[in-house]
Amino acid sequence: MKKIMSTILILAMLLALASCAAKTEQEAVSPEPEQAQETVVEEPVAEPAEKVAVKVAAMKGPTGMGMSKLMEDNAINATANEYTFDLFSAPDELTAKLVTGEYDIAAIPTNLAANLHKKTEGQIQLLALNTLGVLHIMQNSPDGQLISDLSELKGKTVYATGQGSNPEYVLNYLLRQSGLEPGVDVTIEYLAAHDELVALAATGEVEYCMLPEPNVSVLSNKNADMKAAIDLTEVWENSNAEGVLTMGCLVVNKAFADANPDAVKSFLEEYAASVDYVNSDAAAAAELIVKYEIVGAAPVAQKALPNCNIVCITGDEIWPAIEGYYKVLFDAQPASVGGAMPESGMVWAG
Repeated sequence: MKKIMSTILILAMLLALASCAAKTEQEAVSPEPEQAQETVVEEPVAEPAEKVAVKVAAMKGPTGMGMSKLMEDNAINATANEYTFDLFSAPDELTAKLVTGEYDIAAIPTNLAANLHKKTEGQIQLLALNTLGVLHIMQNSPDGQLISDLSELKGKTVYATGQGSNPEYVLNYLLRQSGLEPGVDVTIEYLAAHDELVALAATGEVEYCMLPEPNVSVLSNKNADMKAAIDLTEVWENSNAEGVLTMGCLVVNKAFADANPDAVKSFLEEYAASVDYVNSDAAAAAELIVKYEIVGAAPVAQKALPNCNIVCITGDEIWPAIEGYYKVLFDAQPASVGGAMPESGMVWAG
């Protein structure tokens, strides 16, 4: 009996040892308990900034031509701001709308900018210079013999447009620099519109006229005998006049600019890029200029572009370029620039 009990005890011990060994082996091969997963917090995606709505007005012709690529970019939603563009044929169509703040930015003649700055007590400010000299003396010359100096206009009649604005004051100043008194030594007949003068000169009844581009190109296409005899930009430069002959500019409503400075800076960057495009690819630019009805025909726009002197002068470069020109206008007719000599404070400070 004792022998049987001993055997049972031995077997029990062996089973206990086997169980412990198995448990130890299982613990050795068991995987580590899973670590707690980290919670990933996703950052909220920022909504794209809402575009600022900017109402822009421009004149047909050179003053608005540099804007054509910007108009195209806006049409395909590739601009920083959301622009609305309106075009005008004459400055007086636009003046009242600028005074009442209907437009935020506009491309207008430089003398009108000075007038509006004075009239609105500084609410219309100069933003950029965008068009330099575009005026030419045209001559009806079937034999190709052209005058080369304004002094040769003595005793002649010159038909022109732009009475009471930049063209009249520039012509009078340059005639006087050439020793001629307007209205005494030279008769000047002013017509109301460029198209009216082009139609008259195309008949061959006009010997001399003054027109800006692109009307110079329009007229030469209509009548091959009407040729550009004198580039008044060259005459200006040779007259030692101070400042740059600057026919067109951009202005901004001060209240809008002060409330939306980043939008105005974005506009200037996009406008500068548009000007670069227009000046670098006349053929492509001409198509856009016609598409947006700034000029009527692509061949005319392409022919005129090299003589339109389209620029984008901004910031600290504006006043040194325009001050001398304003002085010429002021000396010629104080009312042309608002009755007082414009000051650098009319430039938007940014």
